[in-house]
Amino acid sequence: MKKLTKLLVAVLAVAMILSGCSQKSSNETKNESTGKQDSKESKEISFMIPEWGVPTDEMLKEFEQESGIKVNVMPTSWDDIRNKISTAAAGKNAAADVYEVDWSWVGEFQKAGWLAPVELDQKDMDDMKTTSTFMIDNKLYAVPYSNDYRIAYYNKAMYDKAGLTKEPQTWDDVINDAKVLKEKKIVEYPITNPMSADEKTTTTFLWMAYTRSGKVFNDDNTLNEEATLDALTVLDEINRQGLSDPANRTVSEAFPKLKNGEAAFMVGPSSNVMSVNDKEKSKVVDQVVPIILPGKDKKATATVPFAEAIGISPYSKNKEAAEKFVKWYTSADMQYKLYEKLSNLPTRTSVIEKLLKEEKIKNPGAMLELAKVIESPFPNGVPIYYTKMSTEIFNTINQMANEKLTAQEATKQLVEKVNKIVEENK
Repeated sequence: MKKLTKLLVAVLAVAMILSGCSQKSSNETKNESTGKQDSKESKEISFMIPEWGVPTDEMLKEFEQESGIKVNVMPTSWDDIRNKISTAAAGKNAAADVYEVDWSWVGEFQKAGWLAPVELDQKDMDDMKTTSTFMIDNKLYAVPYSNDYRIAYYNKAMYDKAGLTKEPQTWDDVINDAKVLKEKKIVEYPITNPMSADEKTTTTFLWMAYTRSGKVFNDDNTLNEEATLDALTVLDEINRQGLSDPANRTVSEAFPKLKNGEAAFMVGPSSNVMSVNDKEKSKVVDQVVPIILPGKDKKATATVPFAEAIGISPYSKNKEAAEKFVKWYTSADMQYKLYEKLSNLPTRTSVIEKLLKEEKIKNPGAMLELAKVIESPFPNGVPIYYTKMSTEIFNTINQMANEKLTAQEATKQLVEKVNKIVEENK
């Protein structure tokens, strides 16, 4: 009887093993090229992104069909993303497998260990000039998906009315033309530029210094005094001559003034190329021409980017799937579709060229030319202390705008404060 019982147990055990093998084989297939078992079940990854970067359901379905990877989108406000990432990372967890990385965050995120390096072909790197912003120690930590670089804009209709027949080449031209526009009462405040105590004032300083002097910081990350004084002198002259709206000292709404017909010249985000010709957003349709930034004694030879990117959490349990998604999302085909669906300006020069060829961007002016000469002003990558440094920059410039400091005094204060921050973070 005992022998019979043992025999039955053995038979049941074998049956269970065979059943398990059969079930396993139904869920797995052998990849002949690799010899490895591949699961038929879709892998899943999470994607944390502001609303402006959320791909359509159709796009995500197409990606899942192609890759077997399901993407769960987590629409999150830009202001909340950094806190969610840092909170999750404190417990060595991923807030999402893939998430938004603003250009100003990359140094801090990389230093804190919140970003995994991304491998990208050199051909793709060359097609996306803004990748330079997201590189540290020759490694790429995020891939830009939404372009934002500085372009100069002038209202040709206003210039023509004032008898100004040439577009400005230098900042001396900009200032002299602005005086004519003001004297002839074409527009009260011809130049619009941020001067309030916020981030837009910092970025204005960065592109002004870099495009005039070819540098903002020295190789050791300290602030270059000569370039700083040069940039602040221009900003101070515009302000003290009454060529820019005094309201720009207290509010950060300088850029819309061009579209509202309240200014004739500005250097602003590349997205304005589209919006100035949008009848729902602009009062100056077909009047504004995007041009190369003016320089010190001739046109500038470069521009500065402030792009948005996506990166991979080092705590992701699906890094391979996450990287496939990042490369798909920033591919040429997807950037083209994201422009059509979400109006995100591509970071790939080849896609901008295609959109222009198909005339899907009206009155582009120097947009393409500037897209090819994008350069980062940070010689060693965006530093971990960027936020603290930026606060010192915009507060000092705002003091100068309110005529509490001269350009020379503001330069001295900035150099001392920024260099102290640099020293503290060595």
